[in-house]
Amino acid sequence: MTEAPPPVADTPMWLSHHWPADYDRCAVVAGRHVCRRCLVLYPAALVAAVLASAGATWPDRFDVALCWLLPLPAVVEFVGEQLGWLRHRPARLVVTTLLLAAACGNLYARYLDHPGDGLVWAVVAVYAGACLLAALVSGTRSRRSPGTRP
Repeated sequence: MTEAPPPVADTPMWLSHHWPADYDRCAVVAGRHVCRRCLVLYPAALVAAVLASAGATWPDRFDVALCWLLPLPAVVEFVGEQLGWLRHRPARLVVTTLLLAAACGNLYARYLDHPGDGLVWAVVAVYAGACLLAALVSGTRSRRSPGTRP
């Protein structure tokens, strides 16, 4: 019995963000692998931003709590997957990304109204920092042990 050949990159990284071994994290659109998180996040966040800009969002008094809490499951999921604490689950990714998109839409609208908005930049800095750190640790770990998947 022969082993299956390794997956071959068939999509530019700007669409997939994943190496062929991780194409399970992508959806196939028109024969190309597209990052599933991006495929959900950007359209949903755009809709949420348009709605928030039109005033169809939660009351302003909930902004601080919801802009911190709604992205949290997606950040926990990303960090957990990067560090090997969680296995990739597409359905979970979609649900957590939709919560993230609701907050992103509101944050986009806040940013457009006030580019220096402290809430926007605090949420971006803390959560992007946590995700970047996890990705760097994961990348360092995978370089030390070739053939393993983080």
